Amino acid sequence: MTQLIKIQALTADELLNEFELTEPEAEKVLVRDTAPQISIEHLIKSEYYADAIKLLAHGLPKREAVWWACLAARKAQTPDTDEDNINALLATETWARKPTEEHRQRCRELGEKTQYKTAASWAATAAYWCSGSMTDPGEPEVPPPPFLYAHAVSGCITLAAATIDPENIEHFYKLFLSQGIDLAQGGNGMIEGA
Repeated sequence: MTQLIKIQALTADELLNEFELTEPEAEKVLVRDTAPQISIEHLIKSEYYADAIKLLAHGLPKREAVWWACLAARKAQTPDTDEDNINALLATETWARKPTEEHRQRCRELGEKTQYKTAASWAATAAYWCSGSMTDPGEPEVPPPPFLYAHAVSGCITLAAATIDPENIEHFYKLFLSQGIDLAQGGNGMIEGA
């Protein structure tokens, strides 16, 4: 695997301290004192896909992580997707391209409106949790916890995989991991087969 140049953490341990593993047995394949890439590779090889997604989401810079969520949410949309979820994804894609406060607030509005039940809703929430304050304008500012966005990103991606085809979830985990790895390598995540 080419180097994951976008991941700035020096060790996997720096990121693993920010979330709980989905599968406790995954702990056995982690190499906490080396670059996160090693643990991501081991998790994928051992088929702990949800935990690989979590680790990668925590390692990516915020915009790349949110863009990754957008790619998964886009794949999960169907011709029956309602207007609010379409708009939530469009707002999130807009934020990923131009992360202004206005775009972030639009993501908040649409994340709440879609009630955190879809991949698009969690993608929008991830963008909202990347910066600024979690309180309403005019109230004392409360910044989001540093990795809160990554929890929403990993939730978005795992929900998208489950929504698209619950019987073939591993295929979509692998697809989304390929996209995330491409982003971590400096690409745009829009890989063949996606």
